[in-house]
Amino acid sequence: MNMAEQISEVGTIVSSLVEIQDDSTVPRNVRTQIQAIISTLKADSELSMKASKALSELDEIANDVNLQSHTRTQLYNIMTTLEKLN
Repeated sequence: MNMAEQISEVGTIVSSLVEIQDDSTVPRNVRTQIQAIISTLKADSELSMKASKALSELDEIANDVNLQSHTRTQLYNIMTTLEKLN
């Protein structure tokens, strides 16, 4: 995967995270954590480091018992995309 494709994938991931963040059924603490992940992905640092950190944080969120199943599925899909970048 070349750099342009990776940048495009990160943009898609950020859009998906914003969609989850804007969902009023998502618990407030999860929305706060997702905002931190978005900031991490937008930061100026090496892509593999950003992806690893985001994956770790998303894994923690996905294990939240208060999360609805469709949101958890969205998070797993995002994590799969991030793993391709890592």
